[in-house]
Amino acid sequence: MGGKVAMEFAVHFPESVAKLVVVDIAPKAYPPAHRPLLLALRAVNLSAYKSYGDLGAALAGAVTDAALRDFLLKNLYRDADQAFRWRIALDEIIQNYDALTQAIAVERPFEKSACFIRGGRSNFVDDRDLASLHATFPRGEIKTIAGAGHWLHVEAADEFYIAMSKFLAPAN
Repeated sequence: MGGKVAMEFAVHFPESVAKLVVVDIAPKAYPPAHRPLLLALRAVNLSAYKSYGDLGAALAGAVTDAALRDFLLKNLYRDADQAFRWRIALDEIIQNYDALTQAIAVERPFEKSACFIRGGRSNFVDDRDLASLHATFPRGEIKTIAGAGHWLHVEAADEFYIAMSKFLAPAN
């Protein structure tokens, strides 16, 4: 979702963006594949848990991948009363999820440097998407992290960091 927001912002406000990094998403419409995950997060009664471990165990049935579960738990914090709260606007994301899955609205191409980092085991950005991606982001580079899926910043954190850092380095 963040990549879609970043692309939309870049094409509408290019003067505010020096370089663009997008992680494993194309500017196209997608089916609502993450709806069950979002609903599973919302279904958790945060007040019923005292620890992150207990929350992780509660999510284990809906989110079987431990690394992804740990990543999702980073969206929690404790408030002043030590109660768990979501950092993200979960209800608003769920409410607007259908709109978030749509293709971005492109009025003109983004002419600055862009880097699209995709997971080699992910089907979110495949080779058929490259022509439309380059039409919208003509200076876009594609980096593929072979062993990673869609959550590549979790599954291949070191490789992701290196790819992003090289692109964002001042000489680039």
